[in-house]
Amino acid sequence: MSKQTKQDRLDAIKQQIIKDEVCPDLAKQATQLVFGDGNADASIVFIGEAPGKNEDLQGKPFVGAAGKFLDQMLEMIGLKRSDVYITNIVKYRPPNNRDPYPDEKQTFLPYLMDQIKAIGPKLVVTLGRHSLNCFLPDLQISQVHGQPKRFKGQVYLPLFHPAAALYNSSMKQTLIDDFAKIPVILKRI
Repeated sequence: MSKQTKQDRLDAIKQQIIKDEVCPDLAKQATQLVFGDGNADASIVFIGEAPGKNEDLQGKPFVGAAGKFLDQMLEMIGLKRSDVYITNIVKYRPPNNRDPYPDEKQTFLPYLMDQIKAIGPKLVVTLGRHSLNCFLPDLQISQVHGQPKRFKGQVYLPLFHPAAALYNSSMKQTLIDDFAKIPVILKRI
């Protein structure tokens, strides 16, 4: 019997979301499911909150302006998108790019946890407060950004969301500085 690869496991989770009809109202108004993108054997997983318009159209997370900024920061630490895995908590675009509702995040969380388990990364980087609060609900991003946190055996690194940093130049520098810590944190794990 052939051993199931990490990519096979991810594909199975993606099919399960469709089969389970997760958040049918969101699914109905979205173009497609935006499951995740990148390397199934990655040691870093980046998690945003939900797909936006570009993501919904292309079926990949972080392909708009925030995604380009994320790519630049990856380059800065010597990585490419193909070295990491990128996904969102919520896999369908919320209408008009509104924030995902708590019940939507809750409904998608088990699938996200399965995704993380399938990949088995050394480091989970949360992008923005929604992502952080899914895993570490008691923490505030303004206080813990750039500080690795270990929880239930997994190391998390809370970062500001690249989209927020695009509109706020001081936050942009903070995000770049925090991002630069990733290689150091990986070595320590």
